[in-house]
Amino acid sequence: MAMGDLKVEQKSGSLLIKRYASRRLYNTETSDYVTLDDIAGFIRSGRDVQIIDLKSGDDLTRQYLLQIIAEHESRGDNVLPLGVLTDLVRSYATQTTSALPEFLTMSLEMFRENQSKFMENMNSINPIQGMPGYENLQAQQDAFLKAFMGGLSGYSSNNASKPEAADPKNETKDDLAAIKTQLSELQEKLNKLS
Repeated sequence: MAMGDLKVEQKSGSLLIKRYASRRLYNTETSDYVTLDDIAGFIRSGRDVQIIDLKSGDDLTRQYLLQIIAEHESRGDNVLPLGVLTDLVRSYATQTTSALPEFLTMSLEMFRENQSKFMENMNSINPIQGMPGYENLQAQQDAFLKAFMGGLSGYSSNNASKPEAADPKNETKDDLAAIKTQLSELQEKLNKLS
């Protein structure tokens, strides 16, 4: 069956995945079979994906995205709180379903926007920039934030710097004592903010 015969038109710029009768998923760009984990990886990297049933031409994207979310949730990657899941189930039984998709879309867009602004502020406003050993702390912070954000879109570390190897011969006990003092002062300030 030719692509023009499909019931659903391919979205421009999206990666087209065809589902065969055997339920195998075929990546039309790379001409190979893919798994749900592969599709989740494409999406995390910023690609839009469209999954089409080859025989019927039906768009199966929603079904497979829900399956990816369900698999992540069942593995313990709990992003959706129980209350949110409960409210989603309730929304299917009420008339609020018409407003819910728009609300969820706007909420996630605001979240991405605020996340991006937060990361910009983290990188631009830094009161400890002149502190000895700052480069090492910055590298640790960037590594933590990358791990914490888990590849969410919008985060990029523009100020990441590789920590320089410390030369033990050049460091004195006074430098270490000064760093310890500054760190304890920072910890006290953080505790007061909490």
